Amino acid sequence: MPHILVVEDDPRVRSALLRALTERGYATSSAADGMSGLNAAVTERPDLIVLDLGLPDVDGYEVLRMVRAVSAVPIVVATAREDEAEIVRALDGGADDYLVKPFGAGQLEARIRAVLRRAADGTARSGPITVGALVLDPAARTATVDGAPVELTAREFDLLRYLAERAGQVVSKRELLAEVWRQPYGGTDKTVDVHLSWLRRKLGETAQEPRFLFTVRGVGVRLGQ
Repeated sequence: MPHILVVEDDPRVRSALLRALTERGYATSSAADGMSGLNAAVTERPDLIVLDLGLPDVDGYEVLRMVRAVSAVPIVVATAREDEAEIVRALDGGADDYLVKPFGAGQLEARIRAVLRRAADGTARSGPITVGALVLDPAARTATVDGAPVELTAREFDLLRYLAERAGQVVSKRELLAEVWRQPYGGTDKTVDVHLSWLRRKLGETAQEPRFLFTVRGVGVRLGQ
């Protein structure tokens, strides 16, 4: 059974989450602060982390950053912070999904199932992906161009990987928002445009002189060479 680590400082919320997940067949463990959560993420190697942002010792964003530095474990942020900027910041920081409190146990489980399915699908296709001189290693979350490493943020890597797995296909910005940002009904094309611009700069190209990322006007973007 999947092991879920709950990082939540409120004892009542933590207890309710653990009870609901246990009743639904998950193995569970918990941490009441950020540093304990980080230690548990490293030592227990859970299959997924449910992470609150309002922690007493370390801000949840910092915990997210530290976990992402050492692990690709799926993370569902579950917090009372509902501002769109907070959501974007968490997703760009490497969160796989975002839930705003209060939420039902059924909704949380549905998000967990979806994230675990995506993680399992990614593991099944975790071998290196080569598109011309561009090589991505999903397991190590690294990228190289002409053998030289390319430093990418978590969101940039996820975006590039999604396109690389569909090399040669035109992918719409709406699909990218839904599948990479997990915002099927929110977000704007501008979000995608900005990240594509950052990717192009790191890949050594421009929109006017593309090497890997080709814009198909009015349709989307294609990764190729």
